[in-house]
Amino acid sequence: MAMTLSSGSINLLTRRVFYSKPNIQAKPVSSLRLEGRTVASSMSYDKELAAAKKAASLAARLCQALPLTLCFLCCVNVQKGLLQSDVHSKSDKSPVTVADYGSQVLVSFVLKRELPFESFSLDSGDLRKQEGQETLQRITKIVNDTLDSDLACNEFPLSEEDVLDAIDSGKSEGGSRGRHWVLDPIDGTKGFMRGDQYAIALALLDQGKVVLGVLSCPNLPLASIASSDRHAHDKVGCLFSAQVGGGTYMQSLDGAPPVKVHISATENPEEASFFESYEAAHSLHDLSSSIANILGVKAPPVRIDSQAKYGALSRGDGAIYLRFPHKGYREKIWDHAAGCIVVTEAGGVVTDAAGIPLDFSKGRYLDLATGIIVTNKKLMPALLKAVRESLEAKASAL
Repeated sequence: MAMTLSSGSINLLTRRVFYSKPNIQAKPVSSLRLEGRTVASSMSYDKELAAAKKAASLAARLCQALPLTLCFLCCVNVQKGLLQSDVHSKSDKSPVTVADYGSQVLVSFVLKRELPFESFSLDSGDLRKQEGQETLQRITKIVNDTLDSDLACNEFPLSEEDVLDAIDSGKSEGGSRGRHWVLDPIDGTKGFMRGDQYAIALALLDQGKVVLGVLSCPNLPLASIASSDRHAHDKVGCLFSAQVGGGTYMQSLDGAPPVKVHISATENPEEASFFESYEAAHSLHDLSSSIANILGVKAPPVRIDSQAKYGALSRGDGAIYLRFPHKGYREKIWDHAAGCIVVTEAGGVVTDAAGIPLDFSKGRYLDLATGIIVTNKKLMPALLKAVRESLEAKASAL
């Protein structure tokens, strides 16, 4: 699920929610030229990045603890069997869980605390109705339990009204002016519900440009998912962070020091592996297979949920990510903003199927050609050629 925020009052956009802030400029130490736009250098966003990492880490703690919390409340393991009352549906039929709301509340709370002039939102409408009271009580409990575990938080317990206000406060439509926080409280809700991969994805837009991003991936192994060592995947919980001009870093969610990561330098397609969405409903697997065959990729696809794919790609677990949604689907910015900068700052390239960089300045949606492709700079020309040939073959077969 997602939201958008703007900073200022913080403008926040979420997958299902958006937040935004007035046109307050960060003080640039210098400026960098990226994809045709001038943006402030990485040193301008250190405070914002630190706040984003805190927020995403705390939200991950809520998600990790949620199975135990709801097991106590409902005698079920949440990630394996959420109560029907804990799962709602958005207009696009994707699920919204108690964890989505709780994650959003915590991110909103932390950003407001660390960056007092900013604010967020996800529509709490259903939670204010009588039938939403039980869900609201659960959200309030898990949020307060998580805040209670944060030694740095001395706030009084949040009331149900505090939780509703955190969900509702400040709405933004994004765009090319001002600063906007973009949040997906749980990207990959279906993966979360299966006990598989999901991510808390938070990014900051400044004048329509992604200037920082954080991916908190509670179930992603610290070691490469390409590792054949069975025990290498025992330790999980990764936090990826990046800001413009500053590179990409990964650390464990338990607070270990961050290490700089880089995308795979593979030049030979036969040695490359590629990621795609776990759900066939999210991407055309047959088209991805055709592209891989033309390119000469030998390895089978790695299918995982959420923007955890961007994180894994940024540290070299694979070399290519292909996403080709079904006809009529419009990509939302919260599904790619954080992942995009995590990969690009690690040395990768993210474009649409025509090779055009993603434009996050148009509001909630990405206007792009057909799909999204991600790889390193050396493989991109061959990948674009394979994509073009596959799309032409698909069109001629109709």
